[in-house]
Formats: sequence, structure tokens, C-alpha cells
Amino acid sequence: MIDLTGKIALVTGGARGIGQTIAAQLARCGATVVAADVLAVPAPGPAAEGGSGAIESALMDVTDAAGVDATVGEIIARHGRIDILVNNAGITRDQLLMRMKRDDWDRVLAVNLTGAFICSQAVLRPMMRQRSGRIISISSVVGQMGNAGQSNYAASKAGLIGFSKALAREAASRHVTVNVVAPGLIDTDMTRALTPDTQSEWLKAVPLGRFGTSDDIASAVCFLASNEASYITGQVLAVNGGMYT
Repeated sequence: MIDLTGKIALVTGGARGIGQTIAAQLARCGATVVAADVLAVPAPGPAAEGGSGAIESALMDVTDAAGVDATVGEIIARHGRIDILVNNAGITRDQLLMRMKRDDWDRVLAVNLTGAFICSQAVLRPMMRQRSGRIISISSVVGQMGNAGQSNYAASKAGLIGFSKALAREAASRHVTVNVVAPGLIDTDMTRALTPDTQSEWLKAVPLGRFGTSDDIASAVCFLASNEASYITGQVLAVNGGMYT
């Protein structure tokens, strides 16, 4: 099992879904995790299943630079360092481009892409000062191949890839790695609400023939956060069952 004992992690969008699973897996691997969200995060406590880490909570809006700086400052004041940032917070406001409202474009870019910029900037100086760190952003297969009705979401997720590749080059000299995990079709409340026929149609695009799980994504994040991935930076780890290669 990956050992993250003693590491301090910040996971944005950690209140539910993939972010909640990422926080839990990091904690099971031994990290102390701050799960941050604009929503109320479940009560913090020790990691489940015998892990040595713990989960703390923070109310934080990734589009509020002052609030993000304050949260990062509180983490460092409490724990002395920050080792891992997972830029997971994201929203969708789907619509065909001809009908898309400017606010829906702006809001998706603000949360999904500018939020990652704000959070990465907040942790970068302390990580570079300590000469170690991991920044991992959650993109999407949609950012690689596009999807009708999601031009705003696709642009934000594709932007995360370019952003991460550029930052990887800036931060490498101080041993800070920057990578991306790009999920495909994941078993979520949205996909479970689809009719069996629609699920079957979607699965035709996935060679492995199943939806991915939040655990699949969290496992990729834990690997990229670990010492085993110390020579990996500027990369996109696609977790999509072969849907896009």
C-alpha cells in the first residue's frame, strides 16, 4: 500500500463524490487531509479502515483568493507544511453553445480553471520553499475529446491540462511535481440516474465495458502523490477504461 504517513494534503471539492473518496483514500494511506468545499464537509475524524491518517474539514470557495490564502495559511500554521494539493473542485452548467449564457461560461471557467490557478498559487511558494510537493488536478476525458453541450466544461478541463504542463516546468527545479488525472465515465449519481438503455449506449464507447469508480480515480491520485511517482511530472494519467487513448 502507498505510504503517505506524515504528509499534509488539501483536497478541494472534498465534501462529496470523487473529492470525498480522494480525501478518504489519502487518509487511509496515512496523510492528514483537509477536505475543503463550499458545502458542509462530513464530520472530520480518523481515517477509516485502519489508516493512520485523519480528515479535517474547511469551508472554502476556490474562487475566493483571500479565503484560499487564509485556509492554506491555517493549514501551515497548524501542521507546519503542505505537501499535496488536489484541485478537484468543479461544476457543470451544460448547454449548447448557441444557447449558453455568458454567466454559465464564466462560472464554470472560474471554478474549474481559475480556482485551480488560485489554489496552486497559494501552495506553490511554501512547497518550493520546502523543496517538495505534489499538485494534482482532476481534468476529464471531455477536456481531451470534447462533448456536445459542454463547451464551457471542456474548455475548463482542457485548460487544466495546459496549465499543469506549464506549471510542471516552472516548479520542477524545486522538486514540486504537477500532474493531471483525467477521468472517463465514472459511476456517480448522474450516471446511476440514466436509463439502462442509455447506460448501455455510453458503455459501448468504453473498451473495458464498465463505468469507472471514484476509487479508481482516488487510487491514481494517491499514486501521483506518493514517492513512487517522484520522477513523473507534467503528465496526464487517463483513467477512462480505454474510452480515449
